[in-house]
Amino acid sequence: MLGRFRHVVVEGPIGAGKTSLARRLAAHMGAELILENPEENPFLPRFYEDRKRYALPVQLFFLVSRVEQARRLAQGELFTPSTVADFMLDKDLLFARLTLDEAEYRLYRQLYDGLKPQASAPDLVIYLQASPATLVERVKRRGRSYEKQLNEAYLQDLAKAYSEFFYHYDSAPLLTVNSEHLNFADREADFQLLLQRIQDMRGAREFFNLGA
Repeated sequence: MLGRFRHVVVEGPIGAGKTSLARRLAAHMGAELILENPEENPFLPRFYEDRKRYALPVQLFFLVSRVEQARRLAQGELFTPSTVADFMLDKDLLFARLTLDEAEYRLYRQLYDGLKPQASAPDLVIYLQASPATLVERVKRRGRSYEKQLNEAYLQDLAKAYSEFFYHYDSAPLLTVNSEHLNFADREADFQLLLQRIQDMRGAREFFNLGA
């Protein structure tokens, strides 16, 4: 059903549900699943306690990890039938701009430009949106200890940064999904609706919204 999309990326702010959807899509497609695995970043718990102090090491760890994953993906494109990822390297600058001061950002940008591999764009990007209040509720529900410091103000800034980033994004076909009233992990009907919406895509930028 999704055979024309060999490389799919699911993106969105913290709590949007990108990892859960990426898992379902990979299982449905029989695709290789590539996850960013934030739990592997040793600086992340300290970042949520002291963002200014640990913003740069958090970003650098993610950059090195994601660059390595992107390189493996680029090298294996001819041998892997399909892949689904819950991150895209292009959006790392979004987090860097949000959390780093000017001097740190300049350093980060130099490293980013030097390390970023030359890889083909995804065949489809699915961008999940939700209100900051919903993001907070979902983050609390999953109960990760290091995320207890997250508040609605930070998630509101993050959601706004994502919105601005994808407003200008044109490197791949983009399906923006309002996930406020959708649960792809637990409701099969919602997942099937999304699959049909993907199948029906004809334009480069489309929107999927299901009211309450």
